[in-house]
Amino acid sequence: MLPAFAILLLFQCLGEGAVFLLGLPVPGPVAGMILLFVSLLVWPALQTRSEAAANELLRHLSLLFVPAGVGIVAAAGSGSGHWLAIIASLVVSTMLTLAVTALVLRGMKPEGEGDA
Repeated sequence: MLPAFAILLLFQCLGEGAVFLLGLPVPGPVAGMILLFVSLLVWPALQTRSEAAANELLRHLSLLFVPAGVGIVAAAGSGSGHWLAIIASLVVSTMLTLAVTALVLRGMKPEGEGDA
């Protein structure tokens, strides 16, 4: 499983490097995920090599949200004057997420399958 984690770490580092060198306005790990996605499309054998680490990370996904939650609680005082904007952005982003998820699920549904 160590080589699988090395593959994931390699793509995160490649993403960080691409953002630094090209001055991209996205986080390095996001650029790394895009590079990993493109590589998986080009080399399907890469999936079997990285799948074990990805599944292990997904099993513990809830733990990865703890630092973000702690950061939100720690910074709650600094956003006190902007609660309306924060709530509006949360509502809009949630609605967009639901809409995109529905469209993706509709696109993935087999042709002959009816609605539930």
